[in-house]
Amino acid sequence: MSTLPLPSQSPPTIQRFLLFADHVSTWAGKASSWLILVLTAGVCIEVVKRYLLNAPTAWSFDADYMLYGVLFMMCGAYTLAQDGHVRGDFLYSSMKPRLQASLDLALYLVFFLPGIAALVYSGVDYAHDSWLIREHVSDTANGPAVYPFKAVIPVAGLLVLLQGFAEIVRCVLCLRTGEWPARLKDAEEIDVVEEQLAHSEYVDEESRRRAIESVHEIDEIARQRSTTQGAERSQGAER
Repeated sequence: MSTLPLPSQSPPTIQRFLLFADHVSTWAGKASSWLILVLTAGVCIEVVKRYLLNAPTAWSFDADYMLYGVLFMMCGAYTLAQDGHVRGDFLYSSMKPRLQASLDLALYLVFFLPGIAALVYSGVDYAHDSWLIREHVSDTANGPAVYPFKAVIPVAGLLVLLQGFAEIVRCVLCLRTGEWPARLKDAEEIDVVEEQLAHSEYVDEESRRRAIESVHEIDEIARQRSTTQGAERSQGAER
């Protein structure tokens, strides 16, 4: 995971806030990602019990979808921090940074903030009522507890809300400076290649340097091609 510098126009306080929000969202996403192993193990065990031992577990399905729900909700802020949510890139990528920031800011203010605020507000009520009665799944006799799952709703909403405020600040900075502030980037495939080359005992320094330069060049060409194709599609749609 690497920290890229923000534009020089960004005050240190704003920079610390942006990086703090990115760190919190990244930590929450990575910590929650371990639930994938628990979910996979649970599904595999249930398949074995159901089809090989003929002894299915009545509450397994309920536990699985609640685990998936926790994973989905807790990784929302992480995905937002990595700018990974789905958007119409064939139009968005062809826009100039200030136009992108204007569009994002409008969407955050009109849709994002009211929607996530409503999620947190309703989630607190759901979680509170569920904890008071120690709610369990009622479909089976020994259904799993629901109240811990419902407690995740407001927590996940607050994490997304924190990251959303950081993204709004990024939009304002982009409107002022004309360029997007850099964000905390998680490890990508190109980082893995660099790390493997750096620790390889069978590659000399010159070959390692050329390989890393080649990887960065391919990555840059791919990014430029994506941007160019987006601009061409946008122009074609206008015609």
